[in-house]
Amino acid sequence: MNIFQRIFRRRQKDTSKINLMDSKAAIFSPWSGNAYENDIYRGAVDAIARNVAKLKGSHVIKYSGSEKAEGDHKINRLLQIQPNPYMSAFDMFYKLITHYFLYNNAFAYIEKDDNGRVCGIYPVNALHIEFLNDSQGEIYCKFLFNGGEEAILPYSQIVHLRRNFNSNDLLGSPNTALNPALELAHTQNEGITTSIKSSANIRGILKFTQIMSPEKLKNEKDHFIKDYLQIANNGGIVATDQKMEYIPINVNPAIIDDKQITAVKTKIYDYLGISEKIVNSSYTEDEWAAFYESTIEPIAIQMSLEFTRKIFTSREQAFGNEIMFESGRLQFSSNQTKINLISNLIPYGLLTINQALEIFNLPSVNSGDKRLQTLNVIDADNANKYQLKEG
Repeated sequence: MNIFQRIFRRRQKDTSKINLMDSKAAIFSPWSGNAYENDIYRGAVDAIARNVAKLKGSHVIKYSGSEKAEGDHKINRLLQIQPNPYMSAFDMFYKLITHYFLYNNAFAYIEKDDNGRVCGIYPVNALHIEFLNDSQGEIYCKFLFNGGEEAILPYSQIVHLRRNFNSNDLLGSPNTALNPALELAHTQNEGITTSIKSSANIRGILKFTQIMSPEKLKNEKDHFIKDYLQIANNGGIVATDQKMEYIPINVNPAIIDDKQITAVKTKIYDYLGISEKIVNSSYTEDEWAAFYESTIEPIAIQMSLEFTRKIFTSREQAFGNEIMFESGRLQFSSNQTKINLISNLIPYGLLTINQALEIFNLPSVNSGDKRLQTLNVIDADNANKYQLKEG
């Protein structure tokens, strides 16, 4: 059994094309703009994907009293360590978010056993995806892969993350709005390369005052280049006699202004919701916090909601089952900020010992799930009893 057969077991379904409210076809093909070939775009997407992949996905059960309990350990293992036999959790989420920004649509297949329990999660990278529905109105996705294989899977088992979700009822809009910036960036790179090559070449006319055969002219030219136009000619002086005259051709290549390069780079970064300091890791705490709140956190919320509704049934969700992606692994603050945070929160019993240790990337300890609290802070009901007793 090959990998394709292992992941996508064929299912025969009587399906037809789905009709959408906006009358547009529900068909997805990856955008062919080759944005990932651009170094600026790839660096920005890599920075976002690396940081989103640090999010910790967990199955939790929330009760009516706002208490939260840890859920299924197998689901947590899939989300945190190994979602499938071929990759780690970091690799899967990195790939998923890369697709998210390249195509504005990212897909992952949730494999379930005969009892409906989740047993694997696989990112899906297909050449073509078509949305179908059956006689009961259930939606399916027909995937066409590179090798020509096809698979029809229920949409209820497909994690679908969408960006720029506007013009289609089911799909995010393609990145065509970015084409002008990418073309300009490509033109700039080509211009810089051409400018360097032009500057490195010495061009000129070697004019002979006597008639020579073509073979003789070629030999004289080769000797001239060897003697005077090599790096070893440190003096930069050319000596000629009356039989020849060297006329240099001045080439002034166009120089691209730094402001133009920065403008194009900023345009791409703004489109992706990232700054250059995040890409090159020179950010401050405030700059990272702004990036997290504006870019990482919305993705975390989107992933939490999508994984919850695709892993659990409506009944299971009603009993408080959900998937949460949290930033426990995103330790971006300085040590001083962490110390201030812990010093202010622990006296109020808002952190456990292990939670405080995790902020400093330190291992947990036995009995570290208890909360410490200063005696200067007491329960409001106890304070009322104390005052009444004193009175």
